[in-house]
Amino acid sequence: MNDKWWQSAVVYQVYPRSFADSDGDGIGDLRGIIRHLDHLKELGVDVVWLSPIYASPHDDNGYDISDYQRIDPLFGTLDDFDELLAGLHERGIKLVMDLVVNHTSDEHPWFVESASSTDNPKRDWYWWRGPRDGARPGEHGAEPTNWGSFFSGSAWQLDERTGEYYLHLFSRKQPDLNWENPEVRDAVYEMMNWWLDRGVDGFRMDVVNFLSKDVSLPDGVIPPGALYGDAYPFFAQGPRIHEFLHEMHERVFAGRDDRYLTVGEMPGVDIAEARRFTDPARGELDMVFQFEHVDLDHGPGGKWDHRDASVLDLKRNLAQWQEGLAEVGWNSLYWNNHDQPRVVSRFGDDGEHRVASAKALGTVLHLMRGTPYVYQGEELGMTNVPFSTIDDFRDIETLNHYAEAVDVLGQPADEVLVALRRTSRDNARTPMQWTDGPNAGFTTGEPWITVNPNFPQINAAAARADADSVFAHYRALIDLRHRSRLVSAGGFELVLPEHEQVFGYVRELDGEALLVLANLTGRTAEYDLAALPGWDAAEVVLASGGTGTGTAGLSGVLGPWETVVLQR
Repeated sequence: MNDKWWQSAVVYQVYPRSFADSDGDGIGDLRGIIRHLDHLKELGVDVVWLSPIYASPHDDNGYDISDYQRIDPLFGTLDDFDELLAGLHERGIKLVMDLVVNHTSDEHPWFVESASSTDNPKRDWYWWRGPRDGARPGEHGAEPTNWGSFFSGSAWQLDERTGEYYLHLFSRKQPDLNWENPEVRDAVYEMMNWWLDRGVDGFRMDVVNFLSKDVSLPDGVIPPGALYGDAYPFFAQGPRIHEFLHEMHERVFAGRDDRYLTVGEMPGVDIAEARRFTDPARGELDMVFQFEHVDLDHGPGGKWDHRDASVLDLKRNLAQWQEGLAEVGWNSLYWNNHDQPRVVSRFGDDGEHRVASAKALGTVLHLMRGTPYVYQGEELGMTNVPFSTIDDFRDIETLNHYAEAVDVLGQPADEVLVALRRTSRDNARTPMQWTDGPNAGFTTGEPWITVNPNFPQINAAAARADADSVFAHYRALIDLRHRSRLVSAGGFELVLPEHEQVFGYVRELDGEALLVLANLTGRTAEYDLAALPGWDAAEVVLASGGTGTGTAGLSGVLGPWETVVLQR
């Protein structure tokens, strides 16, 4: 495989609402990002993925777009955007836009037209259906199918004016676009080309594996204890998804140079499908976001039903993806993003071993084959938030789940709150912690969501001044990827596969090899040196322990959350 630039790159996700506020309204904005570009340069990242900044009613924090070619005034202006883009490019950093084209806002002009009458020319731009046979619009069970929304409730919303329902897999204010209609696809490709012509360097595409639906829209099987049918088989990896993505590639990216990056977020995708989506010969996507490793701690009841994920679970799953995409395709490597709780609280230890566990988790992720993603604050070891009441939360998914669980299903409110504190997307969305000053240096106003109270101890100013910080370790990991083709292109072999504490693997290329060992527990871990022959005289290239001190090499013992990386 010919090396692509993004194989040795590291991407940093900025969630603008929570990154930095320049005007004191309590909400992050583009000028706030501009002020902190040198933080990204110092960290060493190559790409910024910018969560949506388009015009939006913000029902789902900007993932409900009402105008794809206008910057929301909350975040600034198109001139601000152009200045941000130029500032990144001056620092050698590319900008990838977040693109949401499975659905729009119900306030987008396309949907306003579509909803205006049953014979409007844009009616077929969205999924409209009448009530079930024999049912009257609005009565219980009249919805066209039994599909449930990801944000609780039915996936169908009645439009009183026309007496028909429209499909929304997410919020009722996020109607799904009908990609079967070529006019929809033409409009999307035209918009994408507009942004590329403006200078952006690619797109991260939200739930892009949902674009092609089974047009018959059958009912799903209702799982035990659920209110709605499982519709995933009918809207994910649909019959025309590969056709649509190849068409997008041809209409938007073909004929341009190779500076672009395309990433598809794909909930539920498996290895076989991911290989097809990312096979360069097919001309679809460069890489996908898969969810298997971040679903490992979900129980039978889904994301709010917690189960403990073991070290064995994690390393077996991640190794399967390394091996599955070894010859064809490419991995996106991530622990955190705007939809996931903080990894140091989730799979690490956000108490005594916060720094060491953040380093260990970062190490095992960044030195695998794939493109690593850093979510804002991850490089500081930011943690989940001690939300006290439901009033502390802002996320629509979280609030809707609480209402359904407590008011409809009768679950105890305090038990539901325990699940929310652990899993809510709001854990990732509290303000970036820049300093130990008021509001963590995020804003001079009232923050739109509470600042994590641990900001006096965990902040960027302190981390950048500390040679032993999580930030310093992430810089070293990123530098190693940039310096060593072994990290970006080498093979992958899991070692100590049955060890219940140690995540270990070897990367090998052209006679060079890298050994990564990380104790992913808070207990001392012993391992068999005989299982790692030939490494006793290898050079230590990176190490950290509970106190951040290096280790001389292989000893057969790793302290709590200790990591060692050797090269020979």
